Amino acid sequence: MSDLANKKCVPCEGNIPAFDKSQIHKYLKKVDGWDVKNDDGNFYLIKEFSFKNFKESQKFINKVGDIAEIENHHPDISFGWGYCKIKIFTHAIKGLAESDFVLAAKIDKID
Repeated sequence: MSDLANKKCVPCEGNIPAFDKSQIHKYLKKVDGWDVKNDDGNFYLIKEFSFKNFKESQKFINKVGDIAEIENHHPDISFGWGYCKIKIFTHAIKGLAESDFVLAAKIDKID
């Protein structure tokens, strides 16, 4: 879908502003099926994935965990029988930055 998946996540120590709505919408077009939600003024990406059973969900989140460790960017993950929800945002800025979209794009490439 985009070249975002080829980029590396850049660690954020809070020294950059979070994306505004126009930046979010620009980047949202570069990832597949992710929604943007707002929690008390803080934006985040979220997507739900469906699977045949618990084992498939677990296998998927293990791959997500591997990517998160490599990228040093860790999403919030909830999963159970046949589903997985992934929430991504940059904790240090309480919002979204390019690395959040990079991680989303990498997750979307998991087979």
